[in-house]
Amino acid sequence: MVFAYFIRFNFDVTDINTTELSRNLLVTLVISSIVFYSVRTYAGIIRYTSAQDSFRILTAVLINNALFFFTNLLLVAFARPVIISNVVLVINLLCSFLLLITYRVLIKYFFLYIKNLRIDRRRVVLYGAGENGVAVKRTLDHDATLNMHVVAFIDDDERKAGKVIDGVKIFLTKEFKLLVQQELVNDILIVADLPLERKTTIVDFCLENNIKVLTLPPVPNWINGHINTRQIQNIKIEDLLERDSIVINTDAIREQLRNKRILVTGAAGSIGSEIVRQLAKFSPQMIILNDQAETPLHELELELQDKDLNNDFKAFIGDVRDAARMEMLFRTFKPHYVYHAAAYKHVPMMEHNPSEAIRTNVMGTRTIANLALKYQVKKFVMVSTDKAVNPTNVMGASKRIAEIYVQSLYQAIERKDKLFSNGLSYLNATLRQVNTKFITTRFGNVLGSNGSVIPRFKAQIQKGGPITVTHPDITRYFMTIPEACRLVLEAGSMGNGGEIYIFDMGQSVKIAELAKKMIRLSGLIPNQDIAIEYTGLRPGEKLYEELLNDKENTVPTHHEKIMIAKTRCYDFEQVNKEVEELIRLSNECNDRQVVLKMKTIVPEFISNNSIYEELDHPEVIVPDNIASLL
Repeated sequence: MVFAYFIRFNFDVTDINTTELSRNLLVTLVISSIVFYSVRTYAGIIRYTSAQDSFRILTAVLINNALFFFTNLLLVAFARPVIISNVVLVINLLCSFLLLITYRVLIKYFFLYIKNLRIDRRRVVLYGAGENGVAVKRTLDHDATLNMHVVAFIDDDERKAGKVIDGVKIFLTKEFKLLVQQELVNDILIVADLPLERKTTIVDFCLENNIKVLTLPPVPNWINGHINTRQIQNIKIEDLLERDSIVINTDAIREQLRNKRILVTGAAGSIGSEIVRQLAKFSPQMIILNDQAETPLHELELELQDKDLNNDFKAFIGDVRDAARMEMLFRTFKPHYVYHAAAYKHVPMMEHNPSEAIRTNVMGTRTIANLALKYQVKKFVMVSTDKAVNPTNVMGASKRIAEIYVQSLYQAIERKDKLFSNGLSYLNATLRQVNTKFITTRFGNVLGSNGSVIPRFKAQIQKGGPITVTHPDITRYFMTIPEACRLVLEAGSMGNGGEIYIFDMGQSVKIAELAKKMIRLSGLIPNQDIAIEYTGLRPGEKLYEELLNDKENTVPTHHEKIMIAKTRCYDFEQVNKEVEELIRLSNECNDRQVVLKMKTIVPEFISNNSIYEELDHPEVIVPDNIASLL
């Protein structure tokens, strides 16, 4: 107000009425205090001043001066002298806003300057100069505990090149190498949503130049819509192995599954649990969660109850090998759809326990498939594996036998063959009423599944190494769990029965290179900070996985990521006899005879790096006692 008077009278003190000024100062002090208290301009922390604070100050100043203006208007209307000249009011408004904002900005930049005086601060480049990038930049500036200083933005939008945000220049992505050459970069924080190819290129370049790559969770996962610096983390290898989001026909799936009862076996596993989570989105009447693992199943049930109270979830403890228990499950709930994910999957472990692999992967599948027929299930979707193609191990061969049983069973139904005996004899009388569709899905390794290579490598890095890789040239296909499960649902919805669907797994990944990249992403140097040791192929393991048998070919579907394998036809009567004999041998725990029988059913099953390699050479006399082999 004093400054406004000085400007009004051209800084000539003799023209100022000190009595009027004193009175107006007192009135201004009282009214301004009430207005500023009401608008709460004092509530903001000055060093964190934002546009919202500026708007609040502008509002307070406008209200404050508007009160004086309307008071003057009333006084003029009643022929009374005004309290304060309107010219002084206008000058006062401008000066008040300017000075209130200026001192806040000065204090803000003073604290920022003090923070950036730290000699050891890390120079950070933000990839993405959009709204999220600006929000992240300001968050980093205001966190006094964070030893980071944003030195540049990089962005793909040429229109932003050369512009400045909060004093930080925006560079094009192709200019990033120049910043690195000038040694201006310690870290890069990826804010933008980048295509996988671009992200991989940036990460590889950064790792080659010892630049740490940081990332943030997606915007929906920001805390209360605001980024928290504790959410900044090293980029994960999963982020580099993911692919573009897969689009599925949700309308078709919803039409099939809405108000239906759905059984998921192996529901507590990594694949089974994700299938359950995705099924819950399609408004089924009930989802039956079947597994023999009590604790994981209980945890899944609690998770589902917390997330989705509109669906009916029934946890059912039971082993798929227990025919009586499974019969009770089907009799009680009468499911319309079955997703069969229960299986033993660890190759080395099953190599030493063939009988158990058969009892779960083959006998368990047969039990669920037979019950699906008996109780008129609409569709039975079996989750298989790429290890069933030209199997070199017991686990893969057991899954291939399960595939053969399911396929031949459906083919017999389609031909209306009255070949059902033993546990399926009841179908002979009602064969024409059987409408169950049997569908098999086959894919490779999934990221982050229980016991998979990536969690194991992470644990080994945290312990300081070494990372153990079985062979320098071993490769694997990888797919995220949600991606695999989406394709399982899509394949299940499109299947007409008898198909084996295979998924586009993308490019195979060299495991040794995967290990090296994971070490670098942790800020360490391979074979210097963390050693890589090659332990040799495990029992039954092969260097690379296949998705199709040599005698098979594929036909495309309407979904570019899903193909149908054209497989050989099998006689169900013969298959059923062979499987009966195989299960009998497994019940006797005669592992050698079990593996011999498996090789009879699946001639392409050639053991690799296994104690059972001798069985592939009939001229070699193999002892009956499996203990001598071990």
